[in-house]
Amino acid sequence: MAKKSVIARANKTPKFSSRIVRRCFKCGRKRGYMRGFDLCRICFRELANEGKIPGIKKSSW
Repeated sequence: MAKKSVIARANKTPKFSSRIVRRCFKCGRKRGYMRGFDLCRICFRELANEGKIPGIKKSSW
């Protein structure tokens, strides 16, 4: 879980567009972020396994 000060800093508008840090809205993690879902990989997996993300199911072949 990211500190509140780090999350607040990421929400501010940066001076340069290349400094944008996208973070998971649930836990604040910046690594393993998926733009399409606005989640990190860990939170994505938890929500997908619970069936809370529509259209996503665990694959098996």
